[in-house]
Amino acid sequence: MLEFLRGRDVLVAGWGVSGRSLIEPLRDIGANPVVTDAGAKALAEAAELGLEVATCVHLETTRPADPAGLSRFALVITSPGWRPDSPVLAAAVTEGIPVWGDVEFAWWVDQARIYGPVRKWLVVTGTNGKTTTTQMTYAILRAAGIASVACGNIGLPILDALRRNPGPQVLAVELSSFQLHWAPSVRPEAGVVLNVAEDHLDWHGGLDAYAAAKARALFGRVGVVGLDDPVAASLARRAKARRVIGFRIGVPADGELGVVDGKLLDRAFTKAAILAEVGDISPPGPAGVADALAASALTRAIDVAPQFVREGLVEHKVGPHRAAFVREVGGVDFIDDSKATNPHAARSSILAHPSVVWLAGGQLKGAHVEDLVEEVADRLVGAVLIGADAPVLAAALARHAPEVPVVEVRAGDDALMQDDSARAEKADAVMAQAVRAAAGLANRGDTVLLAPAAASLDMFADYTHRGRSFADAVHALEDGDIGRQL
Repeated sequence: MLEFLRGRDVLVAGWGVSGRSLIEPLRDIGANPVVTDAGAKALAEAAELGLEVATCVHLETTRPADPAGLSRFALVITSPGWRPDSPVLAAAVTEGIPVWGDVEFAWWVDQARIYGPVRKWLVVTGTNGKTTTTQMTYAILRAAGIASVACGNIGLPILDALRRNPGPQVLAVELSSFQLHWAPSVRPEAGVVLNVAEDHLDWHGGLDAYAAAKARALFGRVGVVGLDDPVAASLARRAKARRVIGFRIGVPADGELGVVDGKLLDRAFTKAAILAEVGDISPPGPAGVADALAASALTRAIDVAPQFVREGLVEHKVGPHRAAFVREVGGVDFIDDSKATNPHAARSSILAHPSVVWLAGGQLKGAHVEDLVEEVADRLVGAVLIGADAPVLAAALARHAPEVPVVEVRAGDDALMQDDSARAEKADAVMAQAVRAAAGLANRGDTVLLAPAAASLDMFADYTHRGRSFADAVHALEDGDIGRQL
């Protein structure tokens, strides 16, 4: 499948983490990588490494007959964030040049045995819970003594995982909707769609296209769907997997995994096997249990024994910025769920606590918040809003939770015009003010919860920066800061 690239030029579109991971594998199969990126700094960095570079503007405007233009390339491999209507990608499609994502390329590198025997891929996707489920899957594989690695959207590129020596036998692969869109050939040993809610609609053009991208995780040997999520459950009809099973936070039917009397139960791969106690699961609450069921299904699909499922789930601890406990101050718990970057994730986070001061806001990316606010209104004792779409959240709170006190902390009109260092300093100052305001709205027994329901890039470098900023501000609090505004 990759022989057609030997001795040919391949365009690497995007000089990010995934773009960097492509270079050595392309060289190993005898191809010549050429890097393009919209940023001059990125191109300069690639050139300093001795790589040939090409500007996007040149590639978008050259004619097919121009040997320096797109017609020279046998393949374009795009970073996952590049939209299909990006000018370079659209021009490549027009010229009949195949466009792959880095995951598609990694799949064919694995199938070609470039770096050893073909691996088993366990693919995790969904709007929320991907990273936690992937980490749980990896923990179970480790408990079973299976050589494995967590990779993909979780941080480690798949190609870097394949090149490890000694190599893993099984890959726990987190894949975003972007990555799946550009990876139509992937056929995992087992794949799960956890849930599907409004997210990245601006990239995909609508919920149907977004869901269709997620459904590609269900094209392998075993497909797994979250039955408590109506959209994810409906994807069972689109699945091309040889077998489709489901999981639910409730009593499972035959062919399902679920919960009975506080125990995770497998009725899909055996008549009935207890896998773990609900109390073993981190993070606690319905979302964590659902993720544990999904990880259990993936690993049971490759015959991991129940005792290793339990050992892995007991061993797993929630990662940073995913409903992570930061500190207790004056009887108030402060929780960092900065990874809750959409309303669906924020809903699960809020519903895990009885009384919440909600710290939210950022870029909603076209997602609607009315249903979220209406559903969680009775849990809220206060709200502090930051970021570009704070007014949207404030309006929803005014309509559906008019008794809840709301504080908006604004960054100022010049915040986005500053350099990176000044912008980060401004964002940290806003977060510190927001945390103090949230502490002032809280009473003993409440939870101050950072669950933004929105992306972070309007103010912060990423959600991890936002979470660190929150934690730093929490650690600066004193007991006397609690309840000051009540």
